[in-house]
Amino acid sequence: MLKRINEALPGLVVSILLYGVIVELIGVWFVKDRIAYSIGVWFGIAVAVGMAINLATVIFDSVTMGDTAHATRRIVTKSILRYVVVVILFVLFGYFQWGNLIAAFLGLLGLKIGAYLQPLWEKVKGRR
Repeated sequence: MLKRINEALPGLVVSILLYGVIVELIGVWFVKDRIAYSIGVWFGIAVAVGMAINLATVIFDSVTMGDTAHATRRIVTKSILRYVVVVILFVLFGYFQWGNLIAAFLGLLGLKIGAYLQPLWEKVKGRR
């Protein structure tokens, strides 16, 4: 299903998850509350995967539209909405103390790191 939206999306999701495993395995040894750390990391990873899927669908929908002005407006609106949702999720996460907020932010960085790792992932798979 992810490949129908964007051919690079499955590799991006795998890269984000791989980053999550690495951050989990390294960081869990340096914190006192390991459960809160793990919850935070995987919350951030889940948000990062959700953002990646949302971003890919917004780009796909905008490219398939015929009207460029409407497509630009849609991209801006969906981008702002995506970041507002992330801020709300993180405020709720911190307010209710569901886990480690810094670890959740580290997990969210998986979107950025995954974007950098995705071409390497494709090269390892032998596609290029």
